[in-house]
Amino acid sequence: MAEAYLVGAVRSPVGKRNGSLSQVHPADLGAHVLRALVGRTGVDPAEIDDVLWGCVGQVGPQASNIGRVTVLSAGFPESVPATTIDRQCGSSQQALHFAAQAVLSGTQDLVVAGGVEVMSQVPIASPTTIGLQHGMAHPRGGQGWAERYGDQEISQFRGAELIAERWGMSREVMEQYALESHARAIAATERGLFAEEIAPYGDLVHDEGPRPGTTAEKLATLQPLREGGRLTAALASQVSDGAAAVLVASADAVRRHALTPMARVHTMAVVGSDPVLMLTGPIPATEALLKRSGVGLLDIGAFEVNEAFASIPMAWLKETGADPERTNPQGGAIALGHPLGATGARLMTTLVHRMRREGLRYGLQTMCEGGGMANATLLELVQT
Repeated sequence: MAEAYLVGAVRSPVGKRNGSLSQVHPADLGAHVLRALVGRTGVDPAEIDDVLWGCVGQVGPQASNIGRVTVLSAGFPESVPATTIDRQCGSSQQALHFAAQAVLSGTQDLVVAGGVEVMSQVPIASPTTIGLQHGMAHPRGGQGWAERYGDQEISQFRGAELIAERWGMSREVMEQYALESHARAIAATERGLFAEEIAPYGDLVHDEGPRPGTTAEKLATLQPLREGGRLTAALASQVSDGAAAVLVASADAVRRHALTPMARVHTMAVVGSDPVLMLTGPIPATEALLKRSGVGLLDIGAFEVNEAFASIPMAWLKETGADPERTNPQGGAIALGHPLGATGARLMTTLVHRMRREGLRYGLQTMCEGGGMANATLLELVQT
């Protein structure tokens, strides 16, 4: 039976908006991670069958197939192809799914999956806003959409608010969650838990997002994102810059290149969900993944659930009954940041390194995505 193994996983530090990575070209930031990946695994770049690269804001410096530009910027042979994927926030997790599917099908043996986003240069929703400025139609401006959903607001901000209302989450409870995210990220950084997975960029060796001085009193002073709403900027993922990549290999490639498997891709799932609520997809995606895998929730040692907003993982925890102590144990995007196209691979990198460090047999990753979708991935540790 064919298997798809993760044999390498590395990321840049996550830079804050207008921080240390804000002036780095996205292709150069991605190239830095690619070079680190092949350097750590010892793989000859010429042997790589494809590079699948996630990026959401594909405009300006991230346009024209940023994946291919990144591969060439990394100095890889011109024979190494690449493509760029947009499944919104789950773009590089979807890249991993495509990479694993290519290996499992037997058509490829070594595939890189990863992504980049430099949001300091390309703000969220730039392709839409720039298009509107040039007289182009809105992506949801067609007749079919209007007939189905009308002209109601469709946004992640509204979706996150609706989720908080539906699951009965007060602002104060969500602020406690955000404080815990920062506390966990700071503790993990101080303990050096991220060191092995990060390829420092220049003088930047740590993520810039975690805020040691965050207090409940400070959070209480922030204005809501929407008038009368519960969510504030502190309860949302941070605008960030970063890149991450994993290398997926077949069993044959593992033997031929003397690679060390970290984990195998056990099961994958992707689902659609209500595009108005937009961000509830991780709940049915997890259900589908567990059903397909036959693995029980209690058997899973670590969960990475993207903290797009505090209400997302909190609703997921309520619906799944997962252990909060096993969920985002090193903090999440509220503290660490969310460089859109890179986050799926960043979460996967953190997850697989934690599994290896603690000897956890199973790890699960899931994340919400614009348009009402979610990916979910189950990894199984490979004992070496």
